[in-house]
Amino acid sequence: MRLTRLCIFCLSCSIYFSSWAADENLTLLIYGDSLSASYGIEQEQGWVNLLKSKLLSEEWPVDVVNGSVSGETTTGGLARLPAMLDSYQPELLILELGGNDGLRGLPLDLMRENLASMIDLAKANGAEVILTGIQIPPNYGPRYTVPFFETYSALAEEKSLSLVPFLIDGIPQQPELMQNDGIHPRAQAQSMILDNVWPILKPQLESLLTK
Repeated sequence: MRLTRLCIFCLSCSIYFSSWAADENLTLLIYGDSLSASYGIEQEQGWVNLLKSKLLSEEWPVDVVNGSVSGETTTGGLARLPAMLDSYQPELLILELGGNDGLRGLPLDLMRENLASMIDLAKANGAEVILTGIQIPPNYGPRYTVPFFETYSALAEEKSLSLVPFLIDGIPQQPELMQNDGIHPRAQAQSMILDNVWPILKPQLESLLTK
């Protein structure tokens, strides 16, 4: 049975990667804030590093660049993005920003405009984009939190993007999985973040690798 599964996996890999040169890895840029920058935990414990390990162990021809910065807002992200795109030339970008805009109560129109500009920049540089949604604590009030969260799905529809609806879905509901600040997941929750991202990321990688 194990041999059969291995053969099936190898066959699928040969189909997915047949058109991709062996010495030409796809570049995936993770562009986010502290949720993707291993805040409060060891870097190797973060979900981005877990993703790197998964791709390596399963022999996906993908190089992962983590361009995430703790405390980053969409304004800061927009300012940094052109240089990041120029340096790494990613084929795929996971855009995980906006949480700090929300926590600071910044105008939603500005956040949406910045996210849209980053999406357009990435596409203009030949990168496909996956957008990740985030929710902010309910104490900010529904008049802010609801349209904040809805911004992500609206942008994904407008720009025809794949969307991870809520990056840390299933984690805040379990307080023992959150750090003391109530905002950042602990190390033991990082695999759950990867589980939220992978079903959206995998088909996007497969599509790019068969082009």
